[in-house]
Amino acid sequence: MPQYADVPDPVVNNDGELLLTVRASAIKHFDKGVARGTHYSSKANTPNAKVIGGDGVGMLADGTRVFALGVSGMVAEQAVIEKDRMVLLPPGIDDATAAALPNAVAGAAMALRFRAGIKPGDTVLINGATGFTGRLAVQIARHYGAKKIIATGRNPASLQKLLALGADEVISVDQDDDTFLAQVKKAHSETPIDIIVDYLWGHSAELLLAALKGNGSFTHRTRFVSVGSMTGDKIQLSAENLRSVDLQLSGSGLGSWTRGEMQLLFKEILPEMFQLAAGGKLQVETMKVNLQDIETLWNTDVPGGQRLVIMM
Repeated sequence: MPQYADVPDPVVNNDGELLLTVRASAIKHFDKGVARGTHYSSKANTPNAKVIGGDGVGMLADGTRVFALGVSGMVAEQAVIEKDRMVLLPPGIDDATAAALPNAVAGAAMALRFRAGIKPGDTVLINGATGFTGRLAVQIARHYGAKKIIATGRNPASLQKLLALGADEVISVDQDDDTFLAQVKKAHSETPIDIIVDYLWGHSAELLLAALKGNGSFTHRTRFVSVGSMTGDKIQLSAENLRSVDLQLSGSGLGSWTRGEMQLLFKEILPEMFQLAAGGKLQVETMKVNLQDIETLWNTDVPGGQRLVIMM
C-alpha cells in the first residue's frame, strides 16, 4: 500500500528536464500494476519503494499549465518531467479531466489509428466499452469517422449511456455464450465489422473470434486489436479461426508503439483530444480525491466508467 509521507525533492539532471508543480495525477490500472509489480513493464524493476504515478498535470515555473510524463513519480507535490513529453493545455479543460484523458487516449486512439488503421466509414466494435477507456474509445471512433459503432460490456446502465456517447448498438457480455455469439454474428452479417478494439480479452475475446470464423468462402477483413485483459490474460484460439477468415490480430500498448507513433501522440493526438474535451466534445467522468487521503483511498471502488484522480 502507498504511504502519505515526505519524500526527497526531485532533482532536474539535464537540460531536457523541467521541474513541475503537480496539480493532478490519475491512477490507472497501469499504475496499480506497476506498484504491485504485476504489469509486464515492471518485471525488471528493483523492489525499492518510489513515488507512484506515471503522468499528470501541473504548472511550470513560468505559470504554463501542461500535461506531462514523469521522470520521477507524479503523485507528489513536485515532479521532474521531460521537455519533449509534455503538452500545453488549452483553456476550458479542468485539471482532473486533463489528467484522466491521456492514458485512455493512448489506449483508444493509438489502437484505432495505428494498429487498426481506422478509416471513415468503418464499422467498429469496442469490447469492454463500459470502462473509462472503452467509453472514450466509442467517442474517438466516432470522431475518426466510424460509420457504425457496436459496444459490448456488462453494466446495463453504462451500456445505455454509451448510446448517447456515439454507440449505435450495445450487446451485453453478461449473457449465455450462444446468445452473445448470435448477436455478434447478426451484427457482423448486417454490417461487416472492420475493427474490434478489445479491453477484456479472456472468454469474451474467444467468443468474438469464434463469431468471425468462416466456412471456406471469401470473408470480410477484420482488424482485431488487443489493448487490455480485464477478464483474463490468456485465451484459446482455434487454428481454424486464423485460416478461415481474413483476420489481422495485433496488440496496442507500451512496447508495441514506435518512436514515431509516440511522437505523434504528444504532437498531434493529445493536443487534439484536449481541445475536443475543452469544447465539450469528449465526455469523461472523474472521481477526485486529495493526496493526503491516498492511503485509505488507493483500493477504493471507482464507479464504472470513471477515473480516480489524485488532486495535490
